[in-house]
Amino acid sequence: MRIMDRIALILTIIGALNWGAIGLFQFDLVAWISGGMDTLMARIIYTVVGLAGVWCISLLFRPDEVRDEA
Repeated sequence: MRIMDRIALILTIIGALNWGAIGLFQFDLVAWISGGMDTLMARIIYTVVGLAGVWCISLLFRPDEVRDEA
C-alpha cells in the first residue's frame, strides 16, 4: 500500500470516529479541538478528511495486484 493510501485511510478512519462520536455522544472532537465548527482550522480539517475519503474511493477500483504491493 502506498504512503498516500495509508495517510488517506488514517484520515478517513479519524473522520469516521469523529462522526461516531457525534452520533453517539453529540460530541464533535474536531470542533472541540479547533475552538468551534466555524473556525478556519476546523474547516481545513473537515476539508482534508473529506479529500481523504474521496481518495479512498479509488482504493475500491484498483486491481488486486496493485492493492497488494507494499
